[in-house]
Amino acid sequence: MMRENLNDLTAFVMVAREGSFTRAAAQLGVSQSALSQTVRGLEERLGLRLFTRTTRSVAPTDAGERLLAAVGPRLEGIEADLASLKELRDKPAGNIRITASEHAANSILMPRLMNLLREYPDIKFEISTDYRMVDIVEQRFDAGVRLGEYIAKDMIAVRIGPDLRMTVVGSPAYFARHPKPTKPQDLTAHNCINIRLPTLGGLLPWEFKKGTREVNAKVDGTLVFNGVQQVLTAVLDGMGLAYVLEEAVQQQVAQGLLIPVLEDWCHYFPGYHLYYPSRRQPSTAFSLIVDALRYQAPLRPVTKRI
Repeated sequence: MMRENLNDLTAFVMVAREGSFTRAAAQLGVSQSALSQTVRGLEERLGLRLFTRTTRSVAPTDAGERLLAAVGPRLEGIEADLASLKELRDKPAGNIRITASEHAANSILMPRLMNLLREYPDIKFEISTDYRMVDIVEQRFDAGVRLGEYIAKDMIAVRIGPDLRMTVVGSPAYFARHPKPTKPQDLTAHNCINIRLPTLGGLLPWEFKKGTREVNAKVDGTLVFNGVQQVLTAVLDGMGLAYVLEEAVQQQVAQGLLIPVLEDWCHYFPGYHLYYPSRRQPSTAFSLIVDALRYQAPLRPVTKRI
């Protein structure tokens, strides 16, 4: 079986359609002489003349007409298939896997990505909530969400939320039985509800800062959890003090269910960031997700000077 070069056949079909080597060469982005040489080589391999050439026109011979009828529709089909593949590449679609803490998933990912899903139904999300520092490459996640200070330097990090701070809270019932601490050292006299970090195995440190003074408080208590929800349940039940994200208890504080203490010792730190490997080639769908999650700091009101 004789297998002709696809480029030669494409050149032949273009000349036949245009009826001109000059116009066909312009369409293909090659010189007229190079195109003539390509078609001549095809004719020599077939042992047939494919075109009748005059000074004014180029027309297919009978053999050329038969070849055009045979390969023209097939080449058009290939072009259509390639165009559909390009459309698939440009169309936002695919599966995106993200690992995040439960708080980040609920407060940032879900609200912002739901609108994206409605607009692009061919994008599918898998969100895995985990407090561990997951190796997203090894676990085949497309991206992860963690606090800015915990992201590896070899990752691309995109801020998706404002700065955050931790707070110490207790219930009114607890403070009815115990005095409120006024400095971090006072926490040694309190029942503190701890969180165990899954990755490191240790307890979440209770860190405080006031001016230039930094204190890593030594705390102890009768309860240790590896999830924030259990901590919140326990502190609301008056079981002790909790060290949690201020944003996670805003509603309970506003309702008077929890009382914050040591506020002048609680400092801000970099908030949530989306991170992914620097060598990752972003798809259209992934780029849309990054743009949807990217944090835009609120504009500060301009004060007019009188």
